[in-house]
Formats: sequence, structure tokens, C-alpha cells
Amino acid sequence: MNNHIKVGMLGIGNIGKGTYLALEMNHDKILDTTGFDIEIVRILNRSPEKDRGIDIPKEKYTPDVREILEDPEIDIVVELIGGIEPATEYMAEAIRNGKSVVTANKAAIAANGKYLAELAQEHHVLLRFEAAVAGGIPILTSLTTALLSNRFSEVHGILNGTTNYILTQMSEYGKDYDEVLKDAQRKGFAEADPTADVEGLDAANKLSILISLIFGMGIAPDKIPTQGITSIGLEDINYAKEAGYSIKLLASAKESDGKMSCSVEPTMLRKNHPIASVSNEFNAVFVKGNAVDNLMFYGRGAGPLPTGSAVLGDIIGIARKLGKASAYDIVPQLRYDAKLELNVDAESKYYVRMTVAERPGVLGKITTLFGYYDISVEAIQQKAPYESNGERVATLIFILFEVGRSKLKYALDEALKLDTTKSIDNIIRVEE
Repeated sequence: MNNHIKVGMLGIGNIGKGTYLALEMNHDKILDTTGFDIEIVRILNRSPEKDRGIDIPKEKYTPDVREILEDPEIDIVVELIGGIEPATEYMAEAIRNGKSVVTANKAAIAANGKYLAELAQEHHVLLRFEAAVAGGIPILTSLTTALLSNRFSEVHGILNGTTNYILTQMSEYGKDYDEVLKDAQRKGFAEADPTADVEGLDAANKLSILISLIFGMGIAPDKIPTQGITSIGLEDINYAKEAGYSIKLLASAKESDGKMSCSVEPTMLRKNHPIASVSNEFNAVFVKGNAVDNLMFYGRGAGPLPTGSAVLGDIIGIARKLGKASAYDIVPQLRYDAKLELNVDAESKYYVRMTVAERPGVLGKITTLFGYYDISVEAIQQKAPYESNGERVATLIFILFEVGRSKLKYALDEALKLDTTKSIDNIIRVEE
């Protein structure tokens, strides 16, 4: 048995540095507990002159990806360059050359996971991607090992630390969205271009992977109903707090009676919900299984060392299989064969905030309209009237009982046609 496992790494950004440091910190412990001497022997670095803030022998660097993909002595290729291409093709080429692959690339796995998983199976190597969904939280390993005997009916996750940080700061300190976003960018919690995070695209990629693992259904990220947090105002945050809710960008999927519903959207969660207390840059994943019931996984979903720890965990897992000469999956972890129907109009409770003219009978018109569409109202709150553009207006807030989003849209479209309705300011799903 070869206990010297050689690793080639594509990229030396934050996650690459975290992976290298995690291995340096714990090399002896890994060797002692597993018997494997794991070494990162080559690193793709096309700007070797750039200060990476880490001491790595220069001879490990190469600007030529072929030196890693085609080196017969390298056992495992770790892809950390991000993006869909050329990352997917690099991973595919490594697999075709008989190398197992580890990646933290949620976009590439969400877009091309089926292709890569089948290619790995064909070439009798392994594809692992623990770090692609929740950073240092070992959710994928748990789902595919200790919890594999369960049938899961739902999963909910806070899968993006940037948006969770922004919403937490708005709630705890009363800051508005733009102010908190700038603060998050200064602290490195948000990118210079935060679009993928704040519009929910990052979380949709991660949810797509979770749906494949948990429910065996392939749903492209762009098919998941997705809404970001840019519409969340302090009015919504303050109402949620008063009513005993927290607002989170929640990635959710539920299976019931052969139908799958899923979404990424701001959601009001009751304060006693396990995920409601997850704050700042932390992530959490909540699952419900028929044997284990409710479980929650919590931790740092991002950051160089936590994510590097997850990457290194995948490397160790592959090393153990290599040591047993069983380094491929008989059935790929990613599955796309479930015969489930996608339900894009699942019912839910909703919070609706609107601005109306302050006149007698306005509230009655709105509630009558809801009644016409068989929409039941659980709670109503009217805020103190104020002057706007020379007219006296008021804010109405409704909590609506379960209703399909399409029916709600029809009702609100009709509400906007009333001369007393000035605007529909926000719609937020409510999860008890």
C-alpha cells in the first residue's frame, strides 16, 4: 500500500491557502491517525510574483496546469479556481487521467455535477465536494454516510454568510441595507461585486447540490425560485422583531406526495425555530429525516481555514479508499433519477407590506379582495399615517394564511389597480 498521497492543487486563493495551512498544522496528527503521508506537491499559480501571505516553497508552484493534470505521480487534484469553466474541464481532464478530484466549486458542481460524477464512475476514481455547500460544516459527508439510511422530507439552510451577516446587523443595530453592505465589504464578508450573494444566486447553487444528494432530483440553480435580500427594509426587520420573527435568506426544499417544492428567498422564521438564532457570518443546515427526526448542522460556512478543513477532509477520505484499492463509487453520490414532480407554486404563509391612501374603507377593500381569492388573513397591522407627496398615506401589514404564490400575485396585482393602493412594498414568506 502506498501511504504517500500526492496532491496537486489548482489555485492558491483564500481556500487554497486555508487548505495548505490546515495540512501544515495537522500533518503529523493526520499521519498518526490515518497512516497516510499527504503532501501538496504542485500548485497552479499563474502569478508567482504576487504576495499570497503564505510561506510556500517556490518549487511547488507552476503556471502550467498540464504539469498537474498530466503528472502520473499525482493521486488527487484539488480544484479551487472557481467558476464553471475552465474549472469543469480541468476536473474532467484530471478524472480522465485517473486522478480523483476534490473541489469547493459550487457553481461547477451545480451546473455539471452529473457529468463529472458519471465520468468519475466510468474512470473508477472519486469526486468529492464537501466544501461546496457549507464550508467547514460536514453536511454532505453526514448525509452520505451516517444518515444514509434516512428518507428526508425537508431541508432548510442559511447557506450564505454574507447575507446572514447583513440581515443580522440590520436587526441588531438598526442599520439600513446599504450601510451594512459597505461595512461587510470593508470587513471582507462581502465581495466588491456582491450580486451572487445578495441576490441569492450563491445559495441557489448550494441548494441545487443538496437537493440532488437528499432527494435524488436534478434541479438547475436557475430553475429554483430565487429572491435576494435587497428589498428588505428596516420596516420589515422591525415588524419581524415585534412579532417574534427573524428574517433570514433561507434555502429550502420539501418533498411531499411525490412533489418537490424549493426556493431561495427571505423568510420570516419564528424565534424558536433552530435556524432563527444563527447570526452574522455563520451558516446552518436543518434536515428532517424519518428515522433521526430533526437535525441541525451549524458552524462557519466560509473562511480559509474552515473551508480548507472540509477540503482536507475529502482528501483524507479519498486517501483511505486508495489505501483499500476501492477508490470509486459504485453509485455516484449525486443523483438525478428521482421521479418527483416540481411544484413551483407550493403554499406558504406570507407577510405583505403595502402603502395605501389614508381614507375610510381602504382596509375593507383590501380584505374583501383577499376574500375573493380565498386568501385568509391571520393578522393585520396599520401603522400611523404620514404625509407623502402631498397625500396622507399609511402602511398596512398583513400576515396571510397558506396560499400559493401565483394566487397571491393575482390578488396583489388586483390590489394595485385600486386607486387607494400606492405600492406593494414587500412580500416575505413566513415559516413557522
